[in-house]
Order: sequence, then structure tokens, then C-alpha cells
Amino acid sequence: MIASIVMHFVNLFLKVIEQTILKFIYNFKIVLVLILLLGWSCKETSKITDSNETPSAQESSSDLSTIATKEFREFEVLDSRFVSRLDIWTSLNASMSDFTEEDYNRLKSLVLDQDIPTIQNHVISGKLSYEALTKFYLYRIRAFDRENDLSLNSVISLNPNIIAEAKAKDEALKNNKNAHPIYGMPILLKDNINTTGMPTTAGSVVLKDNRTSDAFVVKQIKKQGGLILGKVNLSEWAYFFCGNCPSGYSALGGQTLNPYGRKIFDTGGSSSGSAVAVTANFCAVAVGSETSGSILSPSSQNSVVGMKPTIGLVSRSGIIPISETLDTSGPITKSVMDAAILLDAMYGFDQTDKKSMKVQFDSGYFYKNIEKSTSLEGKRFGVFKRLLDDPLYKDAIATLKSKGATIIEIDEVDLDLPNFIRLLNLDMKKDFPVYMANHANPSVKISNIDDVIAFNIQDSVNLMPYGQALFRGISEDKGNAQFLRRIKDTLKTNGRRFFDEPMKAFQLEGFLSINNYHAGFAAVAEYPAVTVPMGYAENGSPKGLTFIAQPKQEKQLLTWAYSYEQASKKRESPKNYN
Repeated sequence: MIASIVMHFVNLFLKVIEQTILKFIYNFKIVLVLILLLGWSCKETSKITDSNETPSAQESSSDLSTIATKEFREFEVLDSRFVSRLDIWTSLNASMSDFTEEDYNRLKSLVLDQDIPTIQNHVISGKLSYEALTKFYLYRIRAFDRENDLSLNSVISLNPNIIAEAKAKDEALKNNKNAHPIYGMPILLKDNINTTGMPTTAGSVVLKDNRTSDAFVVKQIKKQGGLILGKVNLSEWAYFFCGNCPSGYSALGGQTLNPYGRKIFDTGGSSSGSAVAVTANFCAVAVGSETSGSILSPSSQNSVVGMKPTIGLVSRSGIIPISETLDTSGPITKSVMDAAILLDAMYGFDQTDKKSMKVQFDSGYFYKNIEKSTSLEGKRFGVFKRLLDDPLYKDAIATLKSKGATIIEIDEVDLDLPNFIRLLNLDMKKDFPVYMANHANPSVKISNIDDVIAFNIQDSVNLMPYGQALFRGISEDKGNAQFLRRIKDTLKTNGRRFFDEPMKAFQLEGFLSINNYHAGFAAVAEYPAVTVPMGYAENGSPKGLTFIAQPKQEKQLLTWAYSYEQASKKRESPKNYN
């Protein structure tokens, strides 16, 4: 009896063991399959998503994908964890109390989507004042930019004295009848450009207290009477920081969004906030900066005009650098005329910038008379055969032909850009400490890229949610000065050959591209470029027609761009923001 009872329990025990083992094997198989699937899906991205792993400085050094516009992806962070609506508006709310919705609606037809000459005419006629204009833009920023269903997260700080400064411009205008067209215009600056009254951060929390004097280019704008309205967000460190992050993200400013497809279309970068703020009518015009595509990309992605000048035409002193070889600032505007006006106010020789050019132009050179040169008769442009499948590009070419342009279809010269990323690595490694020593606030206790890396590691979730792979690449790059010189020579030679060979062979005056597709070659060749809205893809995403020419040909570029803009009139304002 006892034996049978014992056997009964033994059998039960064995069954339990058997079921447990079978369940373990079943679960193990599931886990194994999941591990294999996860490993397969991550194997292509593990190196760039793990913030503790970085490819060597030599690996993929010609690959521009790390600094190129990304396809839309889910955002790790949307709203800033460090800048709130309250932070931005505390100093200005009281001064805005007398500007009502009725005032705003009354001014809409005078300001919304209007170019600078039109706005100035309204001021001269008495329909508008610089104070009212400034308050109009502030009203829109407060209504649309942060912490609401339409928020764009473009503005990162505002000038606390802007309304008083606008009033002063109104008063001074009485005795300044020949003012530059930029006079009294509220302008937003990319937040890597030094200016008084607001910190200059490059979107990084480590620089949140970096209060400085004005950059040279800001002094130039102020000299002509321009008003600095505030600072705008950017891809952190001008998009040479994380590598695997969306355009328009910075730890300090959050994620800037494209008003043509909020959380759908990429903003382009790194001057994301500048382009978004312009297209959303948060300012008259804005200033961006470019190393390779950082003006052309966001301007085309947000259906505005963006100009990358010849390197050296506009000063870089007081702008947080990536590369002294390639960096420049430039205009981002709603119209070509506005770009010409802003460029005219920005340029000038700066003896502290070793690439600055001494040029002698008459006053108003860049904007005067461009509206009188709308014919393109006899102008010869090279178009790239591989882009001719794009219907917007083909339509733009047809428009230029109708204005008299001669179009030559060309194949791209088979050249690459070897060690492009290493050029940026080695330049920033030496240029950033120079900025910190000469242009930053001494209270900011960092001096080089390694200091920034160490600061971010202290709070990686909030300070570097996408990692800091490109900064690690800078730190690890051991190239010397001789190697850097060889890189520069090779890249500039390849860039010039890319354009000069077909230019000579076909007697071309310029090239037509799309967005920032050829920005890398234009960057290393040090060629200027301007992009103009050329319409919208079937999904509604904006695109730009980009003109490229030889150095110091800005006036010609602006004339061509103006002719195309006036003939095509492709720009449309983003819906829901009017």
C-alpha cells in the first residue's frame, strides 16, 4: 500500500518535472528566436546607436550620411527638458500686454508672408511701425512655437529688450530717411552665433550660460539698423555631434518640427530653427550657418530661400565652429530679394578671420536692380542627368528655358570626397578651443571637445539621448597638421574639378541641383549656392531648386534665383499657421 502511494507521488513528480522541462524548452526557443530577430534588426545600426561605441576616425571617413538629412524617425525627445515657454516669455509678457488679438488680425495682411521692401513701404506710409511689427512676430511665436498642438520648437530664447529697441528705431527713423532696408527688421539668429543679451549655446546644455559679446556678423547687421529678435534652435553642435539623430534636435532646445508635416517631414539641418521660424512667419528674416548643406538643406525642406555665400565673404568670428576651412553664415528668408538685402547687411572684411575677403562693392550692391534683370537669355546651366526623373526639377528647368536659359544635360564627374569627416574632426578639434578661449564667456568651465563629452556622460539620458558618436570620433582622431593639409588640398581639388571640368567643357555659367544634393562638393570647392522653393512632392514635402556658381558670384546667383522665383512663384505658406 505504502509502496503504491509512493509510486503514485513519484509518477506525479516525474510528470511535473517533464512538464517543467518542456515548458523551459518552449520558452527557451521563443527567447532564442526573439534574440535572433533582435540581433538581425540591430546589426546594421548597433555601432551608431550605442553611445559607448564609435567607429575609428579612419572608418567611413568619406561617408557623409552621418551629417546628411535623415529619413523621418520616431523621436526620443520632443519638447525641451531645459527650456520652457515660461523661461522664454517671463521678461516680455508685461510688454506684450497691450497687443491684442484684434491688433494681430489688423496687421496680418500687412506683414504675413510679405517681403522686406513691402513691409518698409507700410512703415513709411504710416500703416505700420517697427514696434508693432516686432510685437506681431512675438505674438505668433507665443501662439505657435512651444507647448501646444501646433508647436514647432524653433525659438530657443528672445531678446528681453527687443520692444524697447524697436521703439527706438521708430524714433530714430524720423532722422534717417536713407536707412538700409534691413533697418528695423526683427531678425532671428541661429544659436551658434554670439550676440549680447542672450546666451549662445549651439543647443548644448553645457553652454547654457555662455553670455558673450556680438559676433562680427551681428555687429554688421546692427550697424545697418537690424533688430536681433532672438535665437533659434539648431541640430546640436550644428549637426556634428550625435550622428544618428534627427535634424533639428538639441538637448537644450528640443526637437524642431517641420510645419509642412509636423512630426512627418524632416526639418533639414543644421539651421533647422532658422528655416522653420522664417517659413512660420516668426521673424522678417533669419541667419543660419553652413559647413556642408546646413543652410541649403533646411531652407529647401521648409520652402524658403537659403544662401550659402562664398567662404570669406561673411565673417565667422564669434560663431561656434566646426571647420574654419568650410564654415560660413548666410541668409534664410522667404524671398530672394530678402536674401539679397540680408546678405548686403551681413558681409564685410573682418581682420580677425583669416579667410575674410576684402571686397569693394557699392552700397546696396547685392539687392539693387536684381528685379530689373529677370531675363536669362544666353545663360548656360548644367543640369545633372540622374536628377531628371524628378518632376519638380524638370518643371523648374522648363521654367528657366522659358526665360531664355540654355540647359545642358551633364553626367557628374566621377569623384569622391575622401576623408571629409576627418577634415571636420581635425578642424573642430583645434577650432573649438580657439572659440572657447577668444569668444566664449570665461565662466563656462570647458575648453575642448573632451570636456563636453565628459559633461554629457554625467546625465546621458537628458544630455545625449542619441549618443555623441561624432564627438567621440573627433576625440579619437589622431591626424596631425600635415595630414590635415593633405586632406584640404585633395578635397578642394576634387570639389573644383567636379564643377570646373564640365563648366569648361560646356561653357557653363552655373549648375542646377536639388536641395543640398551637391552641397558637399560646393563646400569643399568653396563655391556659393542659393536654393529657391520649386514646389512640393506628391506627399506634400517641399523641395528647392539650388543654383551653384563660382566664388564671388553671389550677385549673379541672386539674379538667376530671382528670375526663377518670379517666373515660378512656387512657395506656399504652411497650412494651420496663418
